[in-house]
Amino acid sequence: MKRWMSKLRILSLSVAIVTASLGGLGMAGTSEAAPSEAYEWKSVVTGGGGGFIPGIIFNESEKDLIYARTDIGGAYRWNPVDSSWTPLTDFVGWDDWNNNGVDALASDPVDPDRVYMAVGTYTNSWVKDNGYIFRSTDRGDTWEKTELPFKVGGNMPGRSMGERLVVDPNDNSILYFGARSGNGLWKSTDSGVTWSEVTSFPNPGNYVENPANEYTSDIIGLAWITFDETSGSAGQASQTIYVGVADKSESIYRSTDGGLTWTAVPGQPTGYLPHHGKMDVDGSLYITYSNGAGPYDGTKGDVWKLNTATGVWKNISPVPSSSSDNYYGYGGLAIDAQEPGTIMVATLNSWWPDAILFRSKDGGDTWTRIWDFEGYPDRKFRYTQDISAAPWLTFGVNPAPPEISPKLGWMIAALEIDPFDSDRLMYGTGATIYGTNNLTDWDEDKKINISVMAKGIEETNVMDLISPPSGANLLSALGDVAGFRHDDLTKAPATMFTNPNYPSTESIDFAELSPNTMVRVGKADYTVDPNARSIGLSSDGGKTWYKASAEPSGTAGGGTVAISATGNRLVWSTSDRGVFHSVGGNSWTASTGIPAGAKVISDRVNPSKFYGFAAGKIYVSVNGGASFTVSPATGLPASGNSDLDAVPGVEGELWFAGGNEEEGPYGLWHSTDSGATFTKLANVEEADSIGFGKAAPGQSVVALYAVAQIDGTRGFFRSDDGGTNWVRINDDQHQYARVTTITGDPRIYGRVYLGTNGRGILYADPVNGNGGTPTVPNSTITPVTAQFDLNVDHQANIPVTLTLNGNTLTSIRNGNAILVAGTDYTVAGNQVVLSKNYLATLSKGAAVLTFQFSAGNPAVLNLTVKDTTVVIPGGTIRIEMYNGTTAATGSSITPKFRLTNTGTTPLHLSDVKIRYYYTIDGSQPQNFFCDWAAVGSANVTGTFSSINPALPGADHVLEVGFKATAGMLNAGQSTEIQTRFSKDNWTNYTQTDDYSFEGTHTSYADWSKVTGYVAGQLEWGMEP
Repeated sequence: MKRWMSKLRILSLSVAIVTASLGGLGMAGTSEAAPSEAYEWKSVVTGGGGGFIPGIIFNESEKDLIYARTDIGGAYRWNPVDSSWTPLTDFVGWDDWNNNGVDALASDPVDPDRVYMAVGTYTNSWVKDNGYIFRSTDRGDTWEKTELPFKVGGNMPGRSMGERLVVDPNDNSILYFGARSGNGLWKSTDSGVTWSEVTSFPNPGNYVENPANEYTSDIIGLAWITFDETSGSAGQASQTIYVGVADKSESIYRSTDGGLTWTAVPGQPTGYLPHHGKMDVDGSLYITYSNGAGPYDGTKGDVWKLNTATGVWKNISPVPSSSSDNYYGYGGLAIDAQEPGTIMVATLNSWWPDAILFRSKDGGDTWTRIWDFEGYPDRKFRYTQDISAAPWLTFGVNPAPPEISPKLGWMIAALEIDPFDSDRLMYGTGATIYGTNNLTDWDEDKKINISVMAKGIEETNVMDLISPPSGANLLSALGDVAGFRHDDLTKAPATMFTNPNYPSTESIDFAELSPNTMVRVGKADYTVDPNARSIGLSSDGGKTWYKASAEPSGTAGGGTVAISATGNRLVWSTSDRGVFHSVGGNSWTASTGIPAGAKVISDRVNPSKFYGFAAGKIYVSVNGGASFTVSPATGLPASGNSDLDAVPGVEGELWFAGGNEEEGPYGLWHSTDSGATFTKLANVEEADSIGFGKAAPGQSVVALYAVAQIDGTRGFFRSDDGGTNWVRINDDQHQYARVTTITGDPRIYGRVYLGTNGRGILYADPVNGNGGTPTVPNSTITPVTAQFDLNVDHQANIPVTLTLNGNTLTSIRNGNAILVAGTDYTVAGNQVVLSKNYLATLSKGAAVLTFQFSAGNPAVLNLTVKDTTVVIPGGTIRIEMYNGTTAATGSSITPKFRLTNTGTTPLHLSDVKIRYYYTIDGSQPQNFFCDWAAVGSANVTGTFSSINPALPGADHVLEVGFKATAGMLNAGQSTEIQTRFSKDNWTNYTQTDDYSFEGTHTSYADWSKVTGYVAGQLEWGMEP
């Protein structure tokens, strides 16, 4: 997200603030820009939210009226019809993005139609805007707003406290708001229209999480406010009010005269911060305390009860802070409105082995836990947990006991019992909302059923999106939850990206001409796994991933990554070590001529060409990223947002969106000469992201999609004619604050995908379909996959049958090259025959032939080009092999290899790869073991990859390699490697049908069905 760096003086006003309120949803300007086209906007479903839920608010007078607030993704309202959540703040736009952080929310207990929010995301210097109080009289469907004279911090430390905004249950025209940054307590007496500081309130708070860091250096301020409802009556304001303040010395204050005067409550505990405070109907005030502001920190805490009638305080902590078993603070606090004295509390951060929920039926005198140790490491559970709505919540891990996956949660601050139903509990976590509908079974020593209750909440931070021309339509790089492959946009994915595991994927790319080949980068945790990798590769379109064999030395990962059009080369601009290039990820070399931190992309046609952008300069490589030269292009912005992208199907065509609205320039630029020159589009005032989709019917250029400002209006725009004309495809009700990325779909004209900072992934299609153009029947081809063998003894023409559906074949393309009719292929009726003479000119590997028709979508033939020509032994290496076990089935496969250097010079073993091809017979993670090696087992590596499409006898391959510490293999010298591999669950393989299996050898003998490579070149054997 863009950070505003202008420094503003925070105002401290004690006068009434009266701000003109805006009606309806369109708060960011409603002037008409380019022509508009109606689009239907929907969320790409994750099923679980994906972000932190700091507040859940039940209305006290109407059943099923429930709200949830998020820290960066706005607010939601519960829909009881289908148990889902409806977003309420999608109108927040580019300029007022800061209003998408919700620091507090109040639902009016007298008039359920009224709801209020305190909005603002940051209080730091990079934000220029003050916070607002939003108010609604139709349950959040439309809003009016009042600006406050200070900032509000919905994504600041302490956001898990609350609620800071409350409505007097006796006189609902009265509201109080507890501010941050030393701004104290504020009050409205006209239903939130105007606000005045309560100057008599004595303590604005003094706690700062960490003054050394700007983000954590602000005063947390007031934490929560609650009323003693019995101190007033209908229409007569409550007289007794309690306020919790982030101050470890004196934190609980009370007024008994309707807020005129305030005093610290005598005898209160000290040393901790009050996170939540709630009044029970019996007059007890319960408070959860922690030594940190949350939501991430807190290592000690207590739970206290104040008898408001007697003034007696009682420590009722389930595990008191004085105990060595207390290594967490207390956060969430729930009171059962139907049963006085029934309360629940949650550990704010019991990271290991799991969060803990505590329940008491006697006002905190005794407690039961939701789980207990039952002979370490075993645990006894009072719950079952159903994550079928979002199965990825396992986070792809299978930890050793006492940890389990999924966890109950973490950062649990929102913990609420339905005031109308003692059986319903909801609680927010760092990733979702969980809940149960049989809570009281806990009291009968029965298990409660916990399930995901976050349907409709989409709160991920999107860092990158790709839409390949085949396979899944959408893959995402996400913060905190790694990312997803979406085969169906309406269903939650089964798993997030794993292996390698890292919480956030920062960049993802696919090979344009071999779309199943993909790469992604993030930042691995090397303290947990010293052999971790921050770069992952996929050969099956993102279904499965595997760690690259190597990465640049010393990098923490992150940054941007690009893969060549054919998938054989990688360029990685790391977050900390500069730019590197690699063939296949086996080793990395620093690129020259390009600065550290540059954003890198690949040309979508030429596999040797890459581009970079940094500080207003374009950098171009024509040798696979080994070296870059700076382009002579001028006029691009040196600071601000930047998005450089290459057009598929056209070599050297680039678009650049970005700029700086304070310093300029800002806009959209186009290049058709590989970045040598750029032309700025005069009709686009500002642009921050650019993407491409399927061309409109009758058009020969890709559809452009931009996050931009045109004619003074911010929005999302589409151009079907290369940027000459634009149409706005969203409206003021669908703006989604700061959108991080935009792209189209190469297979569906009009389809657009948006990535946001906190509102997840959105997609949309034209309401009238195809942008107003009648639907055209698509032509198809059979088959859609084929193989060609470069071995001259096996070469054959490939016939392709056309189903034209009224269209005609216009061309066949291989990337940007057009095949020659009559030479490269022939057409007879509805059949095309691809000439073996042409096919023999293709390189080994994947190739994509695109059949273009007079109308409708193109059809794609995915070719696998192989070479079964036997490499005659006697080259640079020789490989002998036998299988240690030759039974037809078994839980392990045990190939043993002898590698000989048959060349004349020493060989770096780290340059050598040996591949064993087999069928997995199931779908399970696999483990590699080196049982013995002459160079030392620790110096031998094993990597598994799937083969897609599968080949006869091979749908997987084991690649055996060597670390640099394995050293050299001298000319004429041999070395032995004895390996074994198995599945995680030890189920059997059937190896007799495996390509590389040899069932007759009992000792080392030449075997051409294992392959050997030196520096990426085939030197032994024949591939399947």
